[in-house]
Amino acid sequence: MPLAIGSKAPDFTLKSKAADGLKDIKLSDNFGKKQTVLLFFPLAFTGVCTQELCDQTAGLGEYEKLGASVIAISVDSPFAQEAWAKASKIGLTIASDLNKETTKAYGVLFPMLAGVGDTSARAAFVIGKDGVIKYAEQTATPKDLPNFAAVKAALAK
Repeated sequence: MPLAIGSKAPDFTLKSKAADGLKDIKLSDNFGKKQTVLLFFPLAFTGVCTQELCDQTAGLGEYEKLGASVIAISVDSPFAQEAWAKASKIGLTIASDLNKETTKAYGVLFPMLAGVGDTSARAAFVIGKDGVIKYAEQTATPKDLPNFAAVKAALAK
C-alpha cells in the first residue's frame, strides 16, 4: 500500500549514473525549490517500463512548465539503468534503489515479479515543495500505467 496523501515524503539519497561516474540523487534537494514526481517502475529493459519512460521523456517539458522535476526509480543497478536509458533514448533522471530501501519506505514493493524477485511496483507520487505527498498511486498490475492526467492535475494545484 503506497504512502498516503498528506504524509511527509521519506527523503532518500540514491545513485544515478553520470558522465563522470555515479552521482547522488537526493529528494530533499528539491524541497523549497520545486515539486517532484517520483515514478517507481519494476525493471529496465522491459516493454511497459520502456514505453512509460519514453512517453514521459517526450512530455518532460510539461512537467517543467508545472514547476516539477521527475525522478524515475527502479531496483536495477545504475549501470544497467544507464545502458537502458541510452539504448531507449530516455531523458529522465533514473535512480537506483538496488537495496530496495526507498521502494519499501514508499510502500510500493512488488514481491516476486514474474518469479524473478522483489521489484518496485509501478507507482507515481507527487511531492510538493514542502516535502508532503500531494498524489499517490500504485497501479493494479505492473502492466498498468499511472494516471498521468491526475499526476499533472496534482502538480497544477
